[in-house]
Amino acid sequence: MSRLRQPPLVTGISPNEGIPWTKVIIRGENLGTGPTDLIGLTICGHNCLLTAEWMSASKIVCRVGQAKNDKGDIIVTTKSGGRGTSTVSFKLLKPEKIGILDQSAVWVDEMNYYDMRTDRNKGIPPLSLRPANPLGIDIEKSKFPQKDLEMLFPGMSADFTSENFSAAWYLIENHSTTSFEQLKMAVTNLKRQANKKSEGSLAYVKGGLSTFFEAQDALSAIHQKLEADGTEKVEGSMTQKLENVLNRASNTADTLFQEVLGRKDKADSTRNALNVLQRFKFLFNLPLNIERNIQKGDYDVVINDYEKAKSLFGKTEVQVFKKYYAEVETRIETLRELLLDKLLETPSTLHDQKRYIRYLSDLHAPGDPAWQCIGAQHRWILQLMHSCKEGYIQDLKGTPGLHSPMLDLDSDTRPLVLGHLSQTASLKRGSSFQSGRDDTWRYKTPHRVAFVEKLTKLVLSQLPNFWKLWISYVNGSLFSETAEKSGQIERSKNVRQRQNDFKKMIQEVMQCLVKLIRGALLPLSIPECGVRQYGGWEVKSELSGQWLAHVIQTIRLTYESLTALEIPNDMLQTIQDLILDLRVRCVMVTLQHTAEEIKRLAEKEDWIVDNEGLTSLPCQFEQCIIHSLQSLKGVVECKPGEASVFQQPKTQEEVCQLSINIMQIFIYCLEQLSTKPDADVDTTHLSVDVSSPDLFGSIHEDFILTSEQRLLIVLSNCCYLERHTFLNIAEHFEKHNFQGIEKITQVSMASLKELDQRLFENYIELKADPIVGSLEPGIYAGYFDWKDCLPPTGVRNYLKEALVNIIAVHAEVFTISKELVPRVLSKVVEAVSEELSRLMQCVSSFSKNGALQARLEICALRDTVAVHLTPESKSSFKQALEALPQLSSGADKKLLEELLNKFKSSMHLQLTCFQAASSTMMKT
Repeated sequence: MSRLRQPPLVTGISPNEGIPWTKVIIRGENLGTGPTDLIGLTICGHNCLLTAEWMSASKIVCRVGQAKNDKGDIIVTTKSGGRGTSTVSFKLLKPEKIGILDQSAVWVDEMNYYDMRTDRNKGIPPLSLRPANPLGIDIEKSKFPQKDLEMLFPGMSADFTSENFSAAWYLIENHSTTSFEQLKMAVTNLKRQANKKSEGSLAYVKGGLSTFFEAQDALSAIHQKLEADGTEKVEGSMTQKLENVLNRASNTADTLFQEVLGRKDKADSTRNALNVLQRFKFLFNLPLNIERNIQKGDYDVVINDYEKAKSLFGKTEVQVFKKYYAEVETRIETLRELLLDKLLETPSTLHDQKRYIRYLSDLHAPGDPAWQCIGAQHRWILQLMHSCKEGYIQDLKGTPGLHSPMLDLDSDTRPLVLGHLSQTASLKRGSSFQSGRDDTWRYKTPHRVAFVEKLTKLVLSQLPNFWKLWISYVNGSLFSETAEKSGQIERSKNVRQRQNDFKKMIQEVMQCLVKLIRGALLPLSIPECGVRQYGGWEVKSELSGQWLAHVIQTIRLTYESLTALEIPNDMLQTIQDLILDLRVRCVMVTLQHTAEEIKRLAEKEDWIVDNEGLTSLPCQFEQCIIHSLQSLKGVVECKPGEASVFQQPKTQEEVCQLSINIMQIFIYCLEQLSTKPDADVDTTHLSVDVSSPDLFGSIHEDFILTSEQRLLIVLSNCCYLERHTFLNIAEHFEKHNFQGIEKITQVSMASLKELDQRLFENYIELKADPIVGSLEPGIYAGYFDWKDCLPPTGVRNYLKEALVNIIAVHAEVFTISKELVPRVLSKVVEAVSEELSRLMQCVSSFSKNGALQARLEICALRDTVAVHLTPESKSSFKQALEALPQLSSGADKKLLEELLNKFKSSMHLQLTCFQAASSTMMKT
């Protein structure tokens, strides 16, 4: 199978030399894809994987161990790349030896000194074997480098007790600047010390020489006497007589002093017993002292006494000592059980946990108490989280149980990692997050939001100490020196398995946290099998977007706090997934809530028109959407490590559809307002902008808006929406990184234009039809006949009436919106011109007077509304004139011109509106 990655390559190490256990930073390329990918790390041939901490694919931090080689390569091995190479090397320095009486800034392990003279492995006081100044002269330490001395005397040492002691090394190191005369004095001192050692036994013999001679003479005399009769085996021999005399003397002495000697023996035995009790009172009083110190909590004293007793009487063969030592072991076993119970008791502070673990390690407790404590703490955290959920659910149902003692974290002595969790960002519309100590807070904050706050606070109060406990367990700081040395090998064997188990614990806590929050806020994302364990929130209404944004901020702060503990990111990925799902849900809910608010905007329409012909409705619509988008600003923005809310195509489509729905809902509201029955419209408050002319000066206070006026107002709003509002909203969507903005704009514009056209046609139908319908009856009023009529004297009344009606439409439209006047009047003129053309074409024949009358009326109408003529209306007027006979005489043309001028002069006041419109359009 081919590797997917290149072999690791180490290109740098800092520092590049040091003593064992030096912390180094390894840099290079392809150093692994993650902590699990790193399977091997050796420096100078020593395996350093246990202390390795994978930081990135180009950086690893570890500590150098005890290596046999002085200099070697750094080899990294990964699953993905295999065994790597190194372009740099590391030099391992030997630690400088520090004497017993030398000052040192760090702790130095004690050394075992051996009596080299007898070659017995018997520990003796160091000072008796290693004099501070054997030469008897002042020591003057040289500044000669230790490395150079090691190179100058390879394999040698300046230590007295070493078999490879070098006198030259010692002199260079301690007397490099000493004068020759002082060195002579040192030689004299050494000779004097050697003479004292050799003369000590001889002087002792000289002092007792006479006693030795006397003893020698007596022994010689006895020996000669015994040799003289030693061969005679008779009754009267000297030795036999001497034996009998001695036996009689002994019996007589026993008879005389039996009672005295008995009392003496009893006193001696009592004295010996008292001496033994006094001498070994430490052991005899130890069981009682252990009980007393346990009751007082002086566990350190108990442990020190136990270690002392164990070293003195642990291997004794004396029965009395065995008996009392067994009592001590019984008490110690009871203490082990007591400390283990206290260690596994929850809640407990990290300081107490470390203390109890250290006590148990000093007492050589069986098993692994530290790991048992970690497991108990893990179960306690999970229990707290589930109890927190049950408490809030019971409180939601009305059953007291929210403030159970187990959940009262305020009484916990542990400090919180993030104090700013209690001071979250203030909510919109002036509301702010209240502290849990405020009684009213429970009624202002939804239960599920309060639950998430409490749950995250609980995790942040418990998990940091749980993580620190594990770190202390891994680096061995939980154990004392003796316990660490005795259990170091065993723990190193289990550390890899423990790492996997602890990783599962952290993942279980994170998954429990995420599932509990999902059960409260995103119940549909929980599988059916987990609903009972993590769900159970019987709530019908969903949280608002503002509360969801507040929850997202809380969980983000929790994630930042857990990241600050240096918890690996792969263990926190579930929280990132939860944040993404909540962000998506918050966007959806906010848009849905915005749609509901848009529906209610129709109720807020006050029909107050400003000088541009607009009501406040378009502005309210735009502000509503802008406010919703601003509330989503913090949700849509990506924090470090977060993915975009719109990364999924499904989410993009749903958000786009919701945005389109908001636009269409508002368009539907406009349509409803335009078709609302007159009785349902409250216009008692109707007014206009104070800065505009008094367009409604003739309207009384109790005036009711007509359906045509409402149509005009809605049309004016539609025009403003198309030119300004929808484009502004699209810019805000783009500013907040929404996707599918072009589609949203196209669909919304199409719907708006469709409504605008429909309402415009309705208004034209309402206004143009009556005018068009009055033309034919007006033309033929009084049995008028084009074939037989009098010479024209002026424009007839039907046309004047039609113009007045057009002027009324102009006034109504101008009152609402000046910009709508050309659009409306052009359509009305088109309808009138088309009807007039039809009527002219339906006439079979015209008399001379009839043709002149018809041409007068058609030209009068055409010239009056000239500013509102369109190609269609011009074509209709042309067709109407073409249907008439042409004027043949100049008198007829002159009469036509005179009558037209007369008409314009008489109707000058009424026709002023068209002239004003013409000047306005010219200025424009």
